[in-house]
Amino acid sequence: MKLLSIAVPCYNSQDYMRNCVDSLLKGGELVEILIVNDGSKDDTAKIADEYAEKYPTIVRVIHQENGGHGEAVNTGIRNATGFYFKVVDSDDWVNEEAFEAILKKLQELIAGPQTLDMLISNFVYEKQGVKRKKIMRYRKYLPQNRIFTWDEVSNMPVGKYILMHSVIYRTELLRECGLELPKHTFYVDNLFVYQPLMSVKTMYYMDVNFYRYFIGREDQSVHEDVMIRRIDQQLLVNRLMVDTIAGKKISNKHLRQYMLRYLDIITTVSSVMLIRSGTEENLNKKKDLWKYIKNADINIYSKLRLGILGRAVNLPGAGGRNIIIAVYHVAQKFYGFN
Repeated sequence: MKLLSIAVPCYNSQDYMRNCVDSLLKGGELVEILIVNDGSKDDTAKIADEYAEKYPTIVRVIHQENGGHGEAVNTGIRNATGFYFKVVDSDDWVNEEAFEAILKKLQELIAGPQTLDMLISNFVYEKQGVKRKKIMRYRKYLPQNRIFTWDEVSNMPVGKYILMHSVIYRTELLRECGLELPKHTFYVDNLFVYQPLMSVKTMYYMDVNFYRYFIGREDQSVHEDVMIRRIDQQLLVNRLMVDTIAGKKISNKHLRQYMLRYLDIITTVSSVMLIRSGTEENLNKKKDLWKYIKNADINIYSKLRLGILGRAVNLPGAGGRNIIIAVYHVAQKFYGFN
């Protein structure tokens, strides 16, 4: 069994996938790199097969019909042989020194008395054209250098939620919790992190800048114009996140609080994108989203709707919408996202 399986979803990735895969090869025989060619029409398949031929004990290639990012991740989970599992998108890469440190720590933990469910590390926004890179760190909010539980996660603020770039999951945990991401849907990264959280009992945080998250291409899914065009996919993810906790009794109050905050920020993003589009159709979709939450779980709806963000995105009239857009632009500059 490999220590770590790394799924690399690829769709028409010929121009940048080598940088990604080369950074992952630094893990050597401890890792399994699963390149999932998701129906690419360029030379992605050829490049992937070249890596598998050159590194047969490390790289495996899976060719499939196009199913979208989520289905590529599903394929990775189904085929993984590693004890732990991570997703690295084909236009991103990892830091060699941090990678070495993480693999060493995973080896120590797997030999220890406790089973680790999730390892968390930092990631860096590699935003195109920006010299000073923003780093998403968690050292002020999570214990370091030891295994901890949800009882010790109580003060994570808005804007510091854990993303796909931050996590390495225990592979069997992902299978046992029944994680199945929707096909042909962007923004499933949030589901990948969110849906397994209720199965996570033990965590470990390493303060290393491991994942390098490239951001800035015009066609990138997180670009604002692209998000507005794909808003129905964002709304699907939002609703599936609601379904994950609606009607569920989450006994640990810290986990419950964290999941509500996560849902709060995703619902805010959906609402702001719908407002930013400026169309009557999308303003009605915003109403439908909040109605969906209310029908799914009135308690969750009340907490979100009466919170600061819920109140902000539901300010009445054009004046209210202008206020939230202005706040959104301030947040863009502060957090460095698109």
